[in-house]
Amino acid sequence: MTNQEEAKNFNALNILAGGDYRKLKIILEKHKSWSEAWKKNNDGKINCEKEWDKLKSLGIRIILKEDEQYPALLKEIDWPPFALYIKGSLPAKKTVAIVGTRKATAIGRAFAQNLAKELSVNDISVVSGLALGIDEAAHWGAVKARAETIAVLPTGLDRIYPNQNAGLAEKILESGGALISEYPIGTTSYPSNFIHRNRIVSGLCIGTVIIEAPEKSGSLTTAKFALQQNREVFIAPGPVNHPNYKASHSLIRAGARLVTSAEEILDDLNLDFKKQNNYESINTTLNEEEKQILETIKENGWPIAIDKIHQKTKIDIPKINRIITFLTIKGLIK
Repeated sequence: MTNQEEAKNFNALNILAGGDYRKLKIILEKHKSWSEAWKKNNDGKINCEKEWDKLKSLGIRIILKEDEQYPALLKEIDWPPFALYIKGSLPAKKTVAIVGTRKATAIGRAFAQNLAKELSVNDISVVSGLALGIDEAAHWGAVKARAETIAVLPTGLDRIYPNQNAGLAEKILESGGALISEYPIGTTSYPSNFIHRNRIVSGLCIGTVIIEAPEKSGSLTTAKFALQQNREVFIAPGPVNHPNYKASHSLIRAGARLVTSAEEILDDLNLDFKKQNNYESINTTLNEEEKQILETIKENGWPIAIDKIHQKTKIDIPKINRIITFLTIKGLIK
């Protein structure tokens, strides 16, 4: 169980240290406990009890590294957070991170979302950073599968970064997932926080999937942390000349595992894969021409022109247009 007094004092010291891991490390090494450290470092400017009440009013709790509830995998990394601020519930499942560029293509976002759905169906909780692009697509995939997902924030949990994903954050909590951070409330999104956040994303997981990493992508730091933590790194390949895959392909050349599906990821992790039945059940409600066009698009794997669909299916182009409109309305294609 959490030692409430230690947690209260840690929170006050974390505010005093501005969330700086190095300062907290020095404080703990000198005083051996957060309670003892607070006695010696209390400058009267921070009211420990009031700050604790603020957390409770926001529904935020603290799990110290010494607590049983603290994620076991995270304890194994080189510099695990001294504590986690948590809103929601940490799922008791294996976890896989899905990260990538904020400036993701429609194909990359769709792949991230579908991958997260399939992993969720297979009792894997998806972890990401709530950023725009690949991260948010991964979280949405889990939410749409009505599964728990964990978002690691580079700010305090009283503010959602980016603000555009505040609605997604609520959905994550409604789906039984969690928002977590190592920073006290009131902390803004300093540039260094994103790098520090990435070690937690990979540290929570048995593997990390990179989707669309340009040359200077922040997801590269997540991949590097994962490798340092002796965790598996999986890379989704893409078009050879697309800038969004430049670092992705470099990672593959350096020895990261190339993957194209959840089944491949689970196979590499020696976990069983159970196929989703969603597609098959939807497919039975379509007529033969609708099934034929959907299968043609699915098999192609990339955007396909109407005339190409016509060549493959021999269905009249006006009818193809009508069917594509129908499939889009149904949400089966984009």
